[in-house]
Amino acid sequence: MNSYVLIIALAGIIILSFFFNIISKKTNIPAVLLLIGLGMGIKGAMNFYGLIDADLKLNSLLEILGNIGLVMIVLEAALDLKLEKKKIGLIVRSFVIASLGLVGSMFALAGFFMYIFPNTSLHTAAVYALPLSIMSSAIIIPSVGRLTGEKREFMVYESTFSDILGIMVFYFMIGAEGNAGEGDLFWDVVTNVGGTVILSVVVAYVMVYLFQHLTMQVKLFLIIAVLLLLFAIGKYFHLSSLLIILAFGIVLNNTDVFFRGKLAKLFDKEKMKPILHDFHILTLESAFLIRTFFFVVFGLSISVASLYNVEVAINSLAIVSILYAVRYVFLRVFAKKFLFPELFIAPRGLITVLLFFVLIKHDTITISNFDTGLLLYPILITSMVMMFALISYRGENVKDVILNNIPLLKNKELDSVKNDSKEELNEANEE
Repeated sequence: MNSYVLIIALAGIIILSFFFNIISKKTNIPAVLLLIGLGMGIKGAMNFYGLIDADLKLNSLLEILGNIGLVMIVLEAALDLKLEKKKIGLIVRSFVIASLGLVGSMFALAGFFMYIFPNTSLHTAAVYALPLSIMSSAIIIPSVGRLTGEKREFMVYESTFSDILGIMVFYFMIGAEGNAGEGDLFWDVVTNVGGTVILSVVVAYVMVYLFQHLTMQVKLFLIIAVLLLLFAIGKYFHLSSLLIILAFGIVLNNTDVFFRGKLAKLFDKEKMKPILHDFHILTLESAFLIRTFFFVVFGLSISVASLYNVEVAINSLAIVSILYAVRYVFLRVFAKKFLFPELFIAPRGLITVLLFFVLIKHDTITISNFDTGLLLYPILITSMVMMFALISYRGENVKDVILNNIPLLKNKELDSVKNDSKEELNEANEE
């Protein structure tokens, strides 16, 4: 392919993604669905012109983009989390809901997979169920901006915890193959998490201290590169390395909490304020870029034939129903005030796809007849359900909102987006 054509294509995708975000903001249609649709459209065009190449290595590309995107999304979320005494109850409640929802959904779906795939072991069924049990912070965080303060914070905390806990449990279960149920597994988990937590706190303090002493102009991408390096090294040694990313972001955004007493002398708040603002913007922009290409490439990798399989569609509806039923039970019991629209804000996305591509490379844990449509349908359905719930929560008619806001190339609407961006930037500066 001509290099200039490739540059045009990449630039065009980024520009379209920007307008997809505008559409999403106006209509609550998740930008993820539009990006996946764009990828499928590109694949159709490439097929028509005979440009599809078997050497594209889409699965490997998805895995790389997914891991980088995961780091940026968790970092972006952590930089939005402000630790205050009045929020302790909210944080604990969101952690409880995230952990119980994850485990409950995993076992419920595992039972369903054992029903539709006879002779599948509980361990294998649970591992396959886990990616579908994890809520997508990559979709939720950009989508809940219009919720009220406490509801928005609850969803940010819950989706972040769901991501982190889900990934930790997934890799533990992959490593526990053949040893499930043995007492050693429990102590392996405790040792791994405990060691990673201690390492994460130490690394976070050291990096925040060094961050403020970097005098070179080019330093923000250096920090991101170090975080990616630590994440990859942690994964290589089977540590829960997302905790390192989460700890760094939380410590950096809550220096008043973590740098007290004698430690306060090690931190210059006024010096760090503009640096933190720039780093937050860079993280936001980088997460947007990675998320854009991940979901477009995912769209490229989708086999449309799965969508025409009636059995897959019915099973997918059953999967989605199980996910919402489990979520309803735990919200009803532990967080009644967060029942609507939170019940329906449970999309699956980047983590689900990323962990599945890790799973299919594992030769010994496999369900031979597992159709990728069982991932695609839940991703599409849960995203659309979230869209309807968010529009209804605002008291608007779904049909009117979507039809009236799709033509977004009007100057007044673009001006509105610019004004919104200015307001957000001013708020960040004030903080």
